[in-house]
Amino acid sequence: MTPKLNHRAIVGFFMGLAFMQPASGKKMTLFDFTRMDNVDDWHEISDTVRTVGKSKATLVLQKTQIFQRAVFFTLLNPQPNGAGFAGVRTPTNLNLTNFENIDITCRGQGKNSHYKAVLRHKGRSSNEDISYEQYFEAPMSNEKFSTVSLPLNNFKPYYRGREIPNGEPLDVQNITMFGLQVYGGVYLPIKQSGVSALEIETIVAS
Repeated sequence: MTPKLNHRAIVGFFMGLAFMQPASGKKMTLFDFTRMDNVDDWHEISDTVRTVGKSKATLVLQKTQIFQRAVFFTLLNPQPNGAGFAGVRTPTNLNLTNFENIDITCRGQGKNSHYKAVLRHKGRSSNEDISYEQYFEAPMSNEKFSTVSLPLNNFKPYYRGREIPNGEPLDVQNITMFGLQVYGGVYLPIKQSGVSALEIETIVAS
């Protein structure tokens, strides 16, 4: 078993924005970056919210004559202990009661492959609020896109990178923020730094 798989076991373990809920469907597109006109609703939330922060993130659309997708670019400059993150987020209005997973069709390039999806619920958006996070490893490829499946019941409450064991569970009926981050690994065995990109085609609930 590789160190990456060990990491996944340790941590235990998104316009194309559809808010309507299907009567009995098995899938719902949350973000279709192959069709969106812009990503203006996505805003950076990186470690520069604190004085010591030095990281940077942006989400942009890449449009060519033959394809369109989003690219999540990150520059991660963590502190010596691994503290640091670079991310983006967008407000949502999602009821995912009828679904089990969030599926991200993506590929990674650059130095880092370990990311996390970050959710908030009930309109909570302050940096002092608990977030609900799940770690994942991006498929690293120069050609092939793959789908990473994140079970909704694996999103756990965190505060500033530390899991809150007795925290309130995620309210899947009222998800009001969706985000992506690359992280330094302050409380994790794998440490990350440097420049990376996560190319994303779609994020779907299934």
